[in-house]
Amino acid sequence: MVNQTYTADVLVVGGGTGGTAAAIQAARRGAKTILVSEFSWLGGMLTSAGVSAPDGNELEAFQTGLWGAFLQELQQRQAGGLDNSWVSFFSYDPRVGAEIFADWVRELPNLLWISGYVPLEVFQEGDCITGVRFADFTIKAQVTLDATELGDLLALADTSYRWGWELQSEFGEISAPADFNYLTEKYPVQAPTWVVVMQDYGETVAPEIPPAPNYDPSLFADAWDDYGAENFLNYGRLPGNRFMINWPIHGNDYGEGVGRLIESESARRNFQRESLWHSQNFAYFIQDQFGRRYGLANGIFPQIQNQTGACALHPYYRESRRLVGLTTIREQDILPVAGGSVAALNIDAIAIGNYANDHHYPGVKFDLQPKSIRWGGRWTGTPFTIPYRCLIPVETDGLLVCEKNISVSHIANGATRLQPVVMGIGQAAGMAAAICVELNCQPRDLPVRVLQTALLLDKIAPAAVIPLFNLSPTNTNWLHWQRYYLDHPEAYPCSGYCPVDFDYQYFYDSIKTGQEQHFNWFKGIFHRLDQQDYRFTIMIPASYKDQIWQLVTLRSHINEQLQSLSHGQKINIWGRLNHAGHWLLVENTHC
Repeated sequence: MVNQTYTADVLVVGGGTGGTAAAIQAARRGAKTILVSEFSWLGGMLTSAGVSAPDGNELEAFQTGLWGAFLQELQQRQAGGLDNSWVSFFSYDPRVGAEIFADWVRELPNLLWISGYVPLEVFQEGDCITGVRFADFTIKAQVTLDATELGDLLALADTSYRWGWELQSEFGEISAPADFNYLTEKYPVQAPTWVVVMQDYGETVAPEIPPAPNYDPSLFADAWDDYGAENFLNYGRLPGNRFMINWPIHGNDYGEGVGRLIESESARRNFQRESLWHSQNFAYFIQDQFGRRYGLANGIFPQIQNQTGACALHPYYRESRRLVGLTTIREQDILPVAGGSVAALNIDAIAIGNYANDHHYPGVKFDLQPKSIRWGGRWTGTPFTIPYRCLIPVETDGLLVCEKNISVSHIANGATRLQPVVMGIGQAAGMAAAICVELNCQPRDLPVRVLQTALLLDKIAPAAVIPLFNLSPTNTNWLHWQRYYLDHPEAYPCSGYCPVDFDYQYFYDSIKTGQEQHFNWFKGIFHRLDQQDYRFTIMIPASYKDQIWQLVTLRSHINEQLQSLSHGQKINIWGRLNHAGHWLLVENTHC
């Protein structure tokens, strides 16, 4: 491999959430693809960074594309299911997620995956990127994708990028500061977190966790006081009595000198080491407070650089260098339109997100314009779309971005950075790169409707580009309405609902295919505390008699049914109990 030169149609640099999705999609489209990752696991935030309780795109209608396929694989492979935590509807052992991505890659003979390398140099001809040099080899490609966690190719290629805050005067964002201040100086980007996984050892005494350098218990004081110990642990509960420790309140977010991440390689390593120490010290604090029943869950992650196997392979980065692209996503682009429940539609939409705008600055409460809505008996987020143009540099050809490095403001990044959104961005970027090879054109010259149609018609993992609450990808009308609003964006409803009947047939079809084994049957009394706030007193089965559970759903027609029920009405429910969140996830009802 030393001094070898490879050639490819598509080169993806970085094996995170976006890069993995991009490489898989490009190869499935038929492009000769090479994926170079720094770590031995693919998936980034979803696996190697340890955030195996992902946020966003939880509603059934938004479980499309590779994200939906990933969830389906998890449901099949994760023993005990995904109803484990209360921060997410899907929590799983990160090893299972890593296996899924590795299997998908192995299925593709035209996809070469090389792990253990980072980019060192970018080759260009004029304004066009033609290849990348790594320590032992060089890769020449027609289209290169920057899928690095921190936008490293942007810096190597001297492509324009942003780092840090923008003022209100730049984009007119209400939540942006009017002037630079202490917060913008101390935290130029959101704080990363080095995730660790802990375990409940039960009757066995857990191994003692040693404190790391700089231990200061005052940093973690009151971490779970507003939640209680049990709720704190259940926040990121994983299968097998394990816990994902990714706690923002006096927890293991770490942002001291976060600007070092892009200063130099040595400065980045120093920040990473301190971040790892900080998480180890938080785990030590947890064990000190809760006792030796709780310890590190060794063997979860591959052990590298003398790290324990309880520690993720790298930090969970919430923000990176951000491309200066043909368009920039601003706060206004992710907020609901006046009187509506969806954001304004981008005509070049290629991916969907719906998470709340969530920012992390240790010890600081930062208020943003609200984009949360009540739906399905709980809080979720306003759906928004990612425009294709935010993946394309203003001045550089031969390059697309597909991670947290898209062209987005610092404020809006709090909503676009989440795992399902980035996975959708990666799928779209990989599809775009492959089609550019087919058409022998630059990404900026690719007709976006060609890309949108390819995503909708993908034979393995068709992906929605228009957010519609009431259309699951299994609905026979799904493709029609996706295409309709692409042709008639002015008709896109501010409610996010298209005029079709609900697909009540889903449950009965699922019974025929045996999926009912994942559901349980309950009989009880429905209670309406408020609009979109429901409780359910269980009468049957006897093992749960008289227990009261919160009702939630991810399915549109069930959301409509729950809104129409009367307080005190007796109903039958098929669904699943989540003990961490104390909710009953409703799959179907019968009055």
